[in-house]
Amino acid sequence: MTGIAEVSVGAALVCAAVAARLMDGPGTGVRRARLLCAGGGAAGIGPPSWKWAVRTAERLRLLHGTRGEWWALVAGLAVGLLGASVVPVVLGALGVPLVRRARRAAAARRASERRATAVIALCGELAGEVRAGRQPGEALLGAARDSEGFGGAQAAVLAAARFGGDVPGALTEAARRPGAEGLLGLAACWRVAVDRGAGLAAGLDRLEAALRAERDQRADLRAQLAGARSTAVLLAGLPVLGLLLGTALGADPLHVVLHTGAGFGCLLVGGVLEGVGLWWALRIVRGAEAG
Repeated sequence: MTGIAEVSVGAALVCAAVAARLMDGPGTGVRRARLLCAGGGAAGIGPPSWKWAVRTAERLRLLHGTRGEWWALVAGLAVGLLGASVVPVVLGALGVPLVRRARRAAAARRASERRATAVIALCGELAGEVRAGRQPGEALLGAARDSEGFGGAQAAVLAAARFGGDVPGALTEAARRPGAEGLLGLAACWRVAVDRGAGLAAGLDRLEAALRAERDQRADLRAQLAGARSTAVLLAGLPVLGLLLGTALGADPLHVVLHTGAGFGCLLVGGVLEGVGLWWALRIVRGAEAG
């Protein structure tokens, strides 16, 4: 995608190759694989049973509901048990707030999109009410009764429309919420219709068409950038694939990266480069979406 992302992934793969050269030998990995497949073994040797890990994950899920960010801690616990190290647990705990932030950002983006769609529908319904012969204030009360476009400012807007208040001012205040920027156009149409006697329905039709075209343009841009975003996430997962391949080949990559100095150094350098590359790639995608 970009030079920095490719360099980061390449450096991570080089670190994985160096770590593979530092392995103690195939016998250790084979023994660990046999213990893993056997689901335990002697006390104090090998990882615990997968059933115990599943029960622990279920308990954590019950404690924290359906919030997906806690699965980062569950994954850290699982890798820590398999690698007999506390480092994955710490990394999993640090990943919880990051995943929570990403989930909240995604939820805010979906709420903004729903609000923008509600504003477009509101403009269409309001234009229909005005054409039916209703006064602007009465039409706004009828169109906005079940609309989600105003959000928390719906009471103020409806009160202004019902009692002859400053409707454009209330609409401008409601437009401060993400996704409700189209209400600024509605406020302008309302102000022009009241001050100059222009046709409110015609202005609302043009506003609805403009908002709909802008929404479709954003959706088309997001669809075009979906491939770039998926590629960045796929490249970020390549080191994990390398660890899985090393385990499948009878090696012990977790022991190397968690219990040897050179392996741990490769883990730190690769993790930093991986994070920088992913951040840079996603920053380019977000910049393109904002533009």
